[in-house]
Amino acid sequence: MSRIPRGLLPDHSSVGPEGQLLIAGVDVADLAAEHGTPLFVYDEDQIRARCREAVEVFGDGNVVYATKAFLCRAIARLVHEEGLLLDVATGGELHVALSAGVPAERLVVHGNNKSMEELRTALTAGAGLVVVDSFDELDRLDALHAEGLPCPRVQLRITPGVEAHTHEFVRTGQEDSKFGFGLPNGTAAAAAERALASPAVELVGFHAHVGSQVFAVESFARVAELMADFARPYGLPTMTVGGGLGVAYVEGESAPTITEWARVLRKAVDEAGFEGRLLVEPGRAIVASAAVTVYRVGTIKDIPGIRTYVAVDGGMSDNPRPVLYGSGYETFLPRAVEADRTRPVRVVGKHCESGDLLVREGWVPHDIAVGDLLATPVTGAYGHSMGSNYNKVPRPAVVFVTDGGARLVVRRETYDDLLRCEVD
Repeated sequence: MSRIPRGLLPDHSSVGPEGQLLIAGVDVADLAAEHGTPLFVYDEDQIRARCREAVEVFGDGNVVYATKAFLCRAIARLVHEEGLLLDVATGGELHVALSAGVPAERLVVHGNNKSMEELRTALTAGAGLVVVDSFDELDRLDALHAEGLPCPRVQLRITPGVEAHTHEFVRTGQEDSKFGFGLPNGTAAAAAERALASPAVELVGFHAHVGSQVFAVESFARVAELMADFARPYGLPTMTVGGGLGVAYVEGESAPTITEWARVLRKAVDEAGFEGRLLVEPGRAIVASAAVTVYRVGTIKDIPGIRTYVAVDGGMSDNPRPVLYGSGYETFLPRAVEADRTRPVRVVGKHCESGDLLVREGWVPHDIAVGDLLATPVTGAYGHSMGSNYNKVPRPAVVFVTDGGARLVVRRETYDDLLRCEVD
């Protein structure tokens, strides 16, 4: 196997004088020594560049960052500074975004089962948009209106009946879905009529989302066409076609750029005659490829004739995607970025599960040794955000790097943090 593909590393990666990985001029080994491992290292300028690209091609106020990809106060402030709105799907995400200083009117409130308390908090704060997902939610908004809470601007989430080519767990646009009002069965039209007649909401448009980690732009185009056709008679000012744009995780994969995605979507809605504002919700495409996760090798176990296991100090608690979706990743040694990876390995974590693996079929240099740093690229989305404390493992730290400097934005959890919510 060849060296790690440079296109999978953060934009501002380079190779130091000793063959080591630098990101934004910062030695990754130095970061690991200071902050410990596992460690998420983000290229801050790359995130800003992706935000600016999205705003440039979709227009100011039309790009909504999907916070479920990765959320902390630092990233909330960053994407807000770059002109993005933020979507929040739970009371916790709403709390983090507000605590970061993001104005409530810049928030889009999502979720297929919003509680009364979550809706009350969002309306009281003055959230800019609520994406309504069910008739039960319309009932709740009626009740909150009767309490005297503000009348929110809403979109209705529509399931358009389009099945994206991605893992079944992250498909959301098919008719058989927990999300939204069905377009093919007439539920979407019934919801629109109810919302238009309700004094409790101001219906401003419709929303759809086809899925996540989607490479086929035809799926996005089909959703845009169906939604534009549905929306046209209502004459409402906005339409959101979600996010889900895929990114390359392993050698040989390629994905559309944000600009290419925009071109396809714009063409589809223009041809369908929609003249309102088109909104999108990228998350993975903004942050995924900006980060690497750095681990420390603790055990190398060679089983003759079968495989070599390389065990690191993290695992499914900091990246559950391989376990949940069978997701693939590359692996390399930060001390030898340009070394040929000639040794096949399976990279596993430290959890009490045989399925606790990070890289099922990985390659590393032949001289990998206990104590080495090992890294997986393209881990900026759905790693830290989906992390857990399984086996009571503390969650990793997160560092942003830019212009030769680093800043800690999420500290590593301590063992005492694991006890913080317990009551004796």
